[in-house]
Amino acid sequence: MNPSSFAMNITSGIKLLDEHEGAGKPAEKGDRVIYNVKIFLNRGDEVPLNELQVNRVPAHRVRTEGAYAFVDHWITLGKREAIAGVERTLTGMKVGGYRKVRVSPHRAYREAGLPGLIPENAVLVLEVWLREISEHP
Repeated sequence: MNPSSFAMNITSGIKLLDEHEGAGKPAEKGDRVIYNVKIFLNRGDEVPLNELQVNRVPAHRVRTEGAYAFVDHWITLGKREAIAGVERTLTGMKVGGYRKVRVSPHRAYREAGLPGLIPENAVLVLEVWLREISEHP
């Protein structure tokens, strides 16, 4: 989709900028998912979380695509194991899907930020890829 002509709200504080659907059943509350994410400050600077984490996690959690190394993250949707912007973005996605979203501070790191990486009350742009879904029992 063309990001300049496509923007809609997923929920309050999360605006969908671009999306590639993926295949299969959409992820829902209670599903355990594996995802990758890139985080950007609203002005376009990438937050280097993947770079910082890639040498600190076991090798089986590193996914390389081209020259970029992603860290695989696991969460159960609905358990608040990630910031709300990530969890809400993943909900409804299908395996192989991609979403690019703009996230308000109240759906991200709020007034705390991430010292040295994300300023307080920062608007973020997230690129999220859904890799796997394990359905809840």
